[in-house]
Amino acid sequence: MTKLPIAIAIAITAACLAATAALARPEAEATYQDIQKTLGSVPTFLRAFPEEGIAAAWDELKSVQLNPHSALDGATKELIGLAVAAQIPCKYCVYFHTRVGKLNGASDRDVKEAIAMAAITRHWSTVLNGMQIDLVEFKQEMARVFTYVQHPTATGAPAPVTDAASAYRDIERTLGSVPTFLRRFPETGIAPAWREMKSVQLNPATSLSGKRKELIGLAVAAQIPCAYCVAFHTQAAMLNGASDAEIREAVAMAAITRHWSTVLNGSLIDEAQFRKEVDQIVAHAKKK
Repeated sequence: MTKLPIAIAIAITAACLAATAALARPEAEATYQDIQKTLGSVPTFLRAFPEEGIAAAWDELKSVQLNPHSALDGATKELIGLAVAAQIPCKYCVYFHTRVGKLNGASDRDVKEAIAMAAITRHWSTVLNGMQIDLVEFKQEMARVFTYVQHPTATGAPAPVTDAASAYRDIERTLGSVPTFLRRFPETGIAPAWREMKSVQLNPATSLSGKRKELIGLAVAAQIPCAYCVAFHTQAAMLNGASDAEIREAVAMAAITRHWSTVLNGSLIDEAQFRKEVDQIVAHAKKK
């Protein structure tokens, strides 16, 4: 096979790139028009994305996050985005998802709990990974836990948790056993650490349902990433009634949030201008 001279090869490549760019421009302009129609303006961070990819990137955002007919409701998707953003951390995304989450009906209490779930997930992910808990053993222990919580045998009111001994008793009462990662946490801190988990994540009386909390935990875990927490929160979400479509969408929301956080931070978007543009988007949505 005859090789092309370098000059000719470069010229052909340049021509192909030029042709691709020419095709991209009309598609990009059509996309900007759709963004304008949908959001009321074209935010700076969307303009900062390459024209060749903006159509696909916008279509993904619109078909998942902004889609009112997807598996998850708008408030849940934005709370997932907020939780992921809070622990990246990304100030842009925290502001966006808080504002849009409230626009979709999330309460102040919902917002606090979503952020707390992100913190709790990162907390125990750090413990599990840092202590090098055996993953196979962890999954086996969690399988026993999930079997127990569906048919608990504990009776009577729980005793106050004040120290390590009372914490271990309450953990066993609640989960059926004391998993290795909880047993290996420092005795001096296990009582408050367990009380926090139990009062927020495992509490059926919180503003967020068990399903929403576990989907948030899964989304955070998926992009840490933490294999332990992904396994746990997936099973816990299913136990709380989450469908396969909801689980996949929670993970997709985590991916979308990380995607646009990367664009915003990497493009050095002016934060004050970004907040102003988000406020304009919210105002436009309220009018609609």
